[in-house]
Amino acid sequence: MSQLQFSSSPVKASSIIGTNVVNPKGDSLGDIKELVIDPNTGRVAYAVVSFGGFLGMGEKLFAIPFSTFKYSVTKNQYVLDVSKERLKAAPGFDPDHWPSMADEQWNRDVYKYYERPPYWE
Repeated sequence: MSQLQFSSSPVKASSIIGTNVVNPKGDSLGDIKELVIDPNTGRVAYAVVSFGGFLGMGEKLFAIPFSTFKYSVTKNQYVLDVSKERLKAAPGFDPDHWPSMADEQWNRDVYKYYERPPYWE
């Protein structure tokens, strides 16, 4: 098995949307549906991911801090090192009813859930 190579080089948003998300073992978890960018800082706040089939539920979306992912150059996929149990319990939302991403408490709760410092601090 070849060594995975990770990258932190800049990439186009269009090349990220639709990219597969896998766990560290390479098992498919879902795919990236959208990127959410903070217009004030220009930072990517979240990747919105669908885990529908993996978690055995209807399509549900999850806002996951972008810093939680590692990009595998060799496999062209994003690696998310979060347990299946933690993903099942993660705060998600219906594709037709997005949360208010301007709500600071909602943002803090999501970043806290994934044990990441908020991107704006």
